[in-house]
Amino acid sequence: MAPTHALRAQAAPQPAVLVTGASSGIGRVIAERLAKEGFFVYAGARQADDIAALSAIPNMRGVRLDVTSTADVAAVAKQIQADGRGLYGLVNNAGVATGGPLIATDDAELTRVLDVNVVGPLRVTRGMAPLLLASKGRVVTISSISGILSGAMLGVYSMSKHAVEAFGDALGVELAGLGVTSSLIEPGNYRSEIGRNTMAAAVAAAERAKGTPFETPMQNFVRAMGNYDSYAPPDSVASAALHAFTAPQPRPRYMVVPAEAQATVTIRKAMEEMVQLNHGHQFSYDRAALIKMLDEALARAK
Repeated sequence: MAPTHALRAQAAPQPAVLVTGASSGIGRVIAERLAKEGFFVYAGARQADDIAALSAIPNMRGVRLDVTSTADVAAVAKQIQADGRGLYGLVNNAGVATGGPLIATDDAELTRVLDVNVVGPLRVTRGMAPLLLASKGRVVTISSISGILSGAMLGVYSMSKHAVEAFGDALGVELAGLGVTSSLIEPGNYRSEIGRNTMAAAVAAAERAKGTPFETPMQNFVRAMGNYDSYAPPDSVASAALHAFTAPQPRPRYMVVPAEAQATVTIRKAMEEMVQLNHGHQFSYDRAALIKMLDEALARAK
């Protein structure tokens, strides 16, 4: 069935969306939600059994897609083009995480995280750009509240997600005049494969940190992560993605968190950065001018 939500006019009766990293976690939930709502989903995965499982879901076709492989990206773009459906949307979801002190992270690990989390979205978006420009479609990129926050022992992951924030913003500015929108989704702590992997990486890093100045901070970090199985499922993240693809005017940002405390710390961090930027130079604004700017921004967000 065709989606019942407001969509831009398209040639294809069933708009197609590519979701990267769709084998599990947030990507899987988004892919299944979009397929249920009537989109045709190309679901990217790396393993043959995952591709087969995804292809068994109605309105979905699993495709081999490693976001670090230019050849995989080109092959998927060629397949979508050959199918004749076009491509209305792209969800840049594939990502990896790591935990541990920045100064104890080796180059190989840093490169691995940045290649998947930062270069990956650019690589896939670039490969799908002709299809998206033809449909005047939409790009949704999964960022994180770690793209605003920079927590201890999550420095490499936070670096990557800060870069993703810049990617989403720049893409939106560059493609707006061509009819393509760019939205960022910034999830908090939800149950996901990346969360499970972060937990495992943190435990390993804590073991390596024994006998170093980071032994106690790493132990505290592992304890603070809590029980992964107690995290909420990422259904709200999928709802944000659906809105970004179906609303007449998708939002540039969707912060989606399962707890008020996560929203509070994120918004406070953004406000503190604004205050720091405004402080101590000849062009600083007073309180009244800042409140006026805030009121104007709130009005634009309605």
